[in-house]
Amino acid sequence: MANAASHVSFLPPILTFCGAAAVAVPLFRLLGLSAVLGYLAAGVVIGPSGLALVGDPQTLVTVAELGVVLLLFIIGLELKLSHLWSMKRDILGLGFAQLAITALCLGGAALYIGFSPHAAFATGIAVALSATAIALQMLGERNDLQTPYGQRSFAILLFQDISVVPILALLPLLASGTGEVQHESLSDRLFALAEAVAAIAAVVLIGRYGLNPFFRVLARSGAREVMTASALLVVLGAALLMEEVGLSMAMGAFLAGLLLAESNFRHQLEADIEPFRGMLLGLFFISVGMTIDLALVGRQWVLLAIAAPTVILAKTFIIAVLSRLFGATWRDGLRSGVLLCPAGEFAFVLLPVAAGLGLMEPEEAQLVTALAAVTMLLGPIVSTLVEKMLERRGGEAGPGLADPQGHEGEFESRVLVIGFGRFGQIVNQVLLGQGVPATVIDKDVERIRDAGRFGLKVYYGDGARLDVLRAAGAEKAEMICVCTDDPEVTLKIVEIIHENFGNARSFVRAYDRIHAVELMKHDVDYQVREVFESAIAFGRAALEELGTPPEIAAGTADDIRKRDIARLVLQKASGAMGGAELVVGAKIAPEPLLAPAGKARALSEETRDILGEGVF
Repeated sequence: MANAASHVSFLPPILTFCGAAAVAVPLFRLLGLSAVLGYLAAGVVIGPSGLALVGDPQTLVTVAELGVVLLLFIIGLELKLSHLWSMKRDILGLGFAQLAITALCLGGAALYIGFSPHAAFATGIAVALSATAIALQMLGERNDLQTPYGQRSFAILLFQDISVVPILALLPLLASGTGEVQHESLSDRLFALAEAVAAIAAVVLIGRYGLNPFFRVLARSGAREVMTASALLVVLGAALLMEEVGLSMAMGAFLAGLLLAESNFRHQLEADIEPFRGMLLGLFFISVGMTIDLALVGRQWVLLAIAAPTVILAKTFIIAVLSRLFGATWRDGLRSGVLLCPAGEFAFVLLPVAAGLGLMEPEEAQLVTALAAVTMLLGPIVSTLVEKMLERRGGEAGPGLADPQGHEGEFESRVLVIGFGRFGQIVNQVLLGQGVPATVIDKDVERIRDAGRFGLKVYYGDGARLDVLRAAGAEKAEMICVCTDDPEVTLKIVEIIHENFGNARSFVRAYDRIHAVELMKHDVDYQVREVFESAIAFGRAALEELGTPPEIAAGTADDIRKRDIARLVLQKASGAMGGAELVVGAKIAPEPLLAPAGKARALSEETRDILGEGVF
């Protein structure tokens, strides 16, 4: 059995990471810089080249890379296969052109300064790749992922991630003189290819036909922690399977997310994964900062001082020009260029492989690794400065800021409806009657299944959770309709809405009169008791059936409605009716809205006892 000291030994590194992030990230955000830059700087300070609080950064790489894996899963959740197909021109065309031209230019520069052809090739490819984690994190901070420049940037990153697999397969071919490669037969390579295809097919089939029934069964259990564990199981399982057959873990996670993009459980899965993604992605950036060798930077500072700005400017220029040729504005092309100008995290994978195969000297690999890390440190600064410059210039956004084609506006739904019971279903019918589709959240599996007949976008999730509301698009919604039937849950949701989504108007279903007064005290924009209007309509119909002219019956109903509203306002303002007494459980007694025509009459002895009448 492990002693207590072995457990405590894990605490100092964890506390170091948390402390470094807690200091650096708020400081850099206060300076108007990206959180990514704060993580990178924190890694430099606590790493071997800084205060050496953590000695071996390589021990973190495996865990830290899970942040990139989870990030790609969430990105996959936010896409649809139809939308991905509509991006094929940018993915295959723009993505391929960027990687090929950038690698050719940077590889040529490496060849010019004395690298061998093989080393120049490895250097060009490694530095041409961009930092997926940094770019997507910054797009998320700016809320720009769904803009045209964000979509084009993502298309380039997606092609780069796909291309890592053939690049890794190509490097051994370049080193064909080594004994290991000589003994690798054609049948072995074909078998490896077949394994990769089989793994992809397995992920697609399981994701297409197995995951929705699987999550439906788990949702019926009502155990939230089981849903979280299962979400991690799906992501990490797909990532591990891809890694076992020689593919990218991130690509496996992206594929799993893409297959779940149409699922009713999408928002809940995103909310469950998000905390892990943010934590591990921050750890990844810290580990990258820790790999920067300040001693090597000091020895080669002249070369790095020239090479790093050259790489940043060259990649920015190439991406901006290519984006313009593929239909972007110069403004959007520049934004994509500065966003993707840093070298990527895959450089830290490709360069050691190239050095191990003898394609480049270890000193050359260390130098290019330092160059990649420095560009990752400088790139976010350049991107932030350019963004601020463009914001100051202002001007019309032009057609470049329109909604991306094929996105269907899903993440910009005007209305978010929480609860799809008997009340929420009618609300949605009325909205659909005027062509106003809503995003609906409910945690009842059967209701979600029934909602398929309505043609609505209904997702499984707990509407009382802030992360679920954010994942469902509450920050962009114009109105949030709370149609839940539990008064306490409704009040909790209202409080979350007012604290976090002040841009949205709150329309709320009230359970009874006491609940309605409480909601008015929470300053909701509109509330209605679930049976009030139906009772008014019922009473009006009864009057008409008894011979009252329809216009008089309608006037009476309107008069009762106005009197009820006036009394609600008074009860809200009254210390006796709407004040502290309500908090401790005092009841609002039903009272007539019109003066009674006479005294109540008890028609039985039991009733007389209840009313307190004497026996005559």
